[in-house]
Amino acid sequence: MRVLITGAAGFIGSTLGHRLLDRGDTVIGIDDLNDYYDVNLKKARLARLQDRDNFSCSHFDIADREKVAELFSNNEIDTVVNLAAQAGVRYSIENPHAYVDSNIVGFCNILEGCRHNGIEHLVYASSSSVYGANTKLPFAETDNVDHPISLYAASKKANELMAHCYSNLYNLPTTGLRFFTVYGPWGRPDMALFLFTKGILAGEPIPVFNNGNMIRDFTFVEDIVEGVMRVIDRVPESDNEWTGESPNPATSKSPYRIYNIGNSAPQNLMRYIEVLEENLGVKANYNFMPMQPGDVPATQADTNRLQNDTGYKPDTTIETGVAKFVEWYKGYYQI
Repeated sequence: MRVLITGAAGFIGSTLGHRLLDRGDTVIGIDDLNDYYDVNLKKARLARLQDRDNFSCSHFDIADREKVAELFSNNEIDTVVNLAAQAGVRYSIENPHAYVDSNIVGFCNILEGCRHNGIEHLVYASSSSVYGANTKLPFAETDNVDHPISLYAASKKANELMAHCYSNLYNLPTTGLRFFTVYGPWGRPDMALFLFTKGILAGEPIPVFNNGNMIRDFTFVEDIVEGVMRVIDRVPESDNEWTGESPNPATSKSPYRIYNIGNSAPQNLMRYIEVLEENLGVKANYNFMPMQPGDVPATQADTNRLQNDTGYKPDTTIETGVAKFVEWYKGYYQI
């Protein structure tokens, strides 16, 4: 296939790019290389892809309507995987306009590109953040997600609603993927594992929110990407059992699906840090802090739908995943 990946220099996007190239697909990338975090890390990810055949990448913001339209019209594209987004729950409180520009305006431009160019399947990143104020665990795709507690979460819920409109109006097959706390090699410096590792090695106290009483469904990046690969090849069709009298939020009469991708084995944050300490051979100094606005105390993915439809269930333990991250981190930063 010819696959367009938005956010191709990102954590998940670059990892997915290698998997698609490994199986013989052509990958067309977009990434604006913004400075939300270390641009050199993004360039290093991209350099590894650019060394390979059948990969190309353009550098612009998906909020640029004309450039997005031009890219679609100038390339034969079969499938689109939209991973470009302004990420981060806490940053959405500081800079809400960045989320509207990228996650709403940019996503609309991608939908329009798909609509007008006969795209066979749009796969896009949603987030476990859409579960918002929900407290019933595990989170299932059939749960109500009408109570977001951050603008980031609201923007991802909006993506799901926008995708459904296009699936309904234009028969565009769309699949939304709710990712749960992704970590691993080539990860994002603004995320906990990266911040903890940097702080511990520097001998600085690490911020531990909600006094450590946090539970997360930590999901290894290769597991996330395997889930994406399974879904890419499964183009949704109308769910003939769907009814408007008892609407299932995970499916539709339109070619539309929603899946969780998570490890389904939530871990306490302090255990996560303990595993990191074991791999670094250094004890952390903790700076215990209160819960931050927009955060939730616990997440856990119900992945039965993913497993039933694709035969896949993420299963990498944090012991294995954190060890692989530390190995990469030490090699990348020459420690």
